[in-house]
Amino acid sequence: MKVVGISGSPRNGGNTECLVRECLNEFTAQGWDVSEFYLSEKTVNPCTGCETCVDNGICVISDDDMTGLFNELAGCDAVIIGSPVYYRNVTAQLKAVFDRSFSSYQRGEFLTGKPGGAITVGRGQGAGQAIVLTVIYNYLLSCGALPVPGELNGLSAAANKPGDILTQEKRLEQARILARNVIKYAEKLRA
Repeated sequence: MKVVGISGSPRNGGNTECLVRECLNEFTAQGWDVSEFYLSEKTVNPCTGCETCVDNGICVISDDDMTGLFNELAGCDAVIIGSPVYYRNVTAQLKAVFDRSFSSYQRGEFLTGKPGGAITVGRGQGAGQAIVLTVIYNYLLSCGALPVPGELNGLSAAANKPGDILTQEKRLEQARILARNVIKYAEKLRA
């Protein structure tokens, strides 16, 4: 089985990326094929609103990394999406992924029936993490995916400087719990 992990952080090695990686490590430990898509290393151009995809289901923007992500997501069994809180929302980089997904949605084959989990990190408690979890889960629902909770909802954490999250064992464990829950749902759906 295969999972795709997406970190919407533009910061290489940031706290969101660390939590997504920790979550994906649990999939690896369970024998899953893991595909990492870190927006700190990728380029996804924003949607131009041309609506060409409404007619043919294909995005006209083909000179960035989104085509590879489309292929990964189409062939996956589950997805994990993380974003830091940027002005009480997902990052612009992750929003570009969400907007560009509209073209795959037009084909009706995107994430339908696949479980997905959400991760978010803000600078402090109540810094917009609940809003970001809602945005990610709304995206999953819009793509036909099945949002899966972690210990409570999605994984919500507070950290400031890059790598701070690595000292928070409770949050690292919550990333593993989220992975185990997604794995459980994916295996039940496959059976």
